Amino acid sequence: MQKDIPNIEFNAKKPNNSGIDILTIESLAARKDLVKDHHPEKAHQVAFNMIVYYTEGESQQLVDFVWYPIKKNTIIHISKGQINAFQFTKGLKGYILLFTDSYLQKQINALPKNEIIRLFNAHLFSPIIQVPKDSNVLSYFNLFYEEYTNSKEDYNQENTYKSLHSIIFSKLERLKQYQTFHLKRTDKLEMFLQFKSLLETHYKSSRNADFYADKLNITYKHLNTICKSTVGVTAKQFIDQFLVLEAKRLLVNSDIKSTELAYNLGFEEPTNFVKYFKKHTGFTPNSFKKEYI
Repeated sequence: MQKDIPNIEFNAKKPNNSGIDILTIESLAARKDLVKDHHPEKAHQVAFNMIVYYTEGESQQLVDFVWYPIKKNTIIHISKGQINAFQFTKGLKGYILLFTDSYLQKQINALPKNEIIRLFNAHLFSPIIQVPKDSNVLSYFNLFYEEYTNSKEDYNQENTYKSLHSIIFSKLERLKQYQTFHLKRTDKLEMFLQFKSLLETHYKSSRNADFYADKLNITYKHLNTICKSTVGVTAKQFIDQFLVLEAKRLLVNSDIKSTELAYNLGFEEPTNFVKYFKKHTGFTPNSFKKEYI
C-alpha cells in the first residue's frame, strides 16, 4: 500500500507552456490505468488550480475530503493544495482546465478587483457551480480547447489563451455571485481576509482567537462579528476548521507521524492533538489516514 497521497505537479505537454493546459475528462478517464504512480480516482493533492466542467453524465468528485454530486453542466473549481479525486462513470464528459498559481496571479491583474473572491477561496465558498442551460460558458471552453489542441500557429497564442481564460473566469465569477450569498468588498470582508492571512502564517503557534484579534488591533468580540457575518461561524470555529483541514492534508500527504504532526501544529502533548482531531472528525489521526489512502 502506498504511504501517502501523491502531490500532482503541473505538467502540460504543449511546448513552451506558460502555465495553462486543457484536456477532456474522457481522455483522463481513458488513461487512468496507464499512469504509473497516480490513479485519478484515488485521493491526490494538486499543485495547481483546476476548473472541471462536466458537460454530460452524473457522478461525484472529492474536494478536501467531501464528495460533491455531479450532473450535466456542473463545474467544480479547485485551488492549489486541495485534495481531489474523480469518479469516472459511464458517459461522463467534459473539460479540465488547469493553470498554475503564477499564471493565475498574472491574470488577476487583468480582472476586476473582486473577481477572485468567490472562485478559489475554499474557506468562503463551496467549490461547485451549476451552469444554467441558457449560459454560453460552454462555448468558450469549446473554443479554448479547439485553440489549444488544434492550432498550429504559435504567434500570439498566449494572448488568445489569456483572453479566453479571463472570459471564462469572469463568467464563472458572475454565475457564482448568483449561487452564493451576496458578498461585497466591505471593511468586514477586508478584515476577515487579513485574519485568514494571519492564520495561514501563525496557525502553528496559536489557536487562540484573542491572539489574532490583537494582531488586527480589534477586540475578540469584533473579530467574532466579522467571522459570523462573513462565513457564518465564530473566529474559534473558523480556526478549528482551518487547523483540522491542514492536519488532514498533512496526514494523508506525508509520512509524518501523528506525534510529530501534533508538535508541528503547536500541541504540547500528542494526546491532546489526538483528542482534538477526534472531536472534530470522529477519527483518530491514524484511522483517518488509513481511511483515505
